[in-house]
Amino acid sequence: MKKPALYFGTILLSLICFQIFVPRVSSQETPPPVLTLWQMPNSTKTQMMGYILKTSTGKLLVIDGGMPGDAPYLLERIREFGNGHVDAWFLTHCHGDHYGALSVLLTEKHEYLTIDNLYFSFPPAEWLDKYEPGGKKYRSVLEKGLKDFKAPITTKANDVYRFDNITVTVLNDYNLELTSNPINNSSIVFRVDTGKTSLLFLGDLGKEAGDALLNSQPELLKCDIVQMAHHGQQGVDEKFYQHVNPRICLWPTPDWLWDNNSGNGYDTGPWKTLETRAWMEKLNIEANYIEKDGLIKLEIE
Repeated sequence: MKKPALYFGTILLSLICFQIFVPRVSSQETPPPVLTLWQMPNSTKTQMMGYILKTSTGKLLVIDGGMPGDAPYLLERIREFGNGHVDAWFLTHCHGDHYGALSVLLTEKHEYLTIDNLYFSFPPAEWLDKYEPGGKKYRSVLEKGLKDFKAPITTKANDVYRFDNITVTVLNDYNLELTSNPINNSSIVFRVDTGKTSLLFLGDLGKEAGDALLNSQPELLKCDIVQMAHHGQQGVDEKFYQHVNPRICLWPTPDWLWDNNSGNGYDTGPWKTLETRAWMEKLNIEANYIEKDGLIKLEIE
């Protein structure tokens, strides 16, 4: 159970965010947000990443989605927010805690779930098998689900997709020469723009790919809202976040990872989340929204 102070602090943060993003008009009527974003909570004990975005006219976008065990909850939210219809589903990279939920939903073939387009770019299977052979069991489920799906769209760097007045820009391609932290470093980065607000989805991008992106696309990395790479630990480095200079951070981070708790208490684990948290404190971030706190909704202008 949350402590009262933490509970009311979370409510206060939500109210602050509402005032930041939702414009006010002289008639005191509030127009609908240009974009609504939900950060999914984890349904299992493991880390995961899943986001649902909805445009002002009702188009629904999904980014990743989480583990296979996150599929039922994700499906409920898709039905609640979009009546079961997804206009575009984006995958950042080939890890089961990002695409596992989609794999389940595709193989189960829910009649009340429709997906118009699927966007991703995974390295060749031979390369994936070489650097992460254990991931094959997850990929086989995805491949099975894709057999009856119309051809997915392969993303390329600098591709731009438009959904109403929202644009999604692909910032990079995977690099097969990056064999350090290879699967995470193959993450495709998506930038979402509303015209006033910019969001950056990094997936599990590692330092090496982050450095390459910083050299190739420096201007497009400057954003208002950033999804913290690799669940907020051992992803891109401090220099990368300093360049992005976000106002708000989205943390796809469960409670144990947030506190670096391996089961023996605060800061007893091997993860680097506390280090990343310290970096962001130095940047004077306006708000942090963390997976451990449950379903989070942001209304964005």
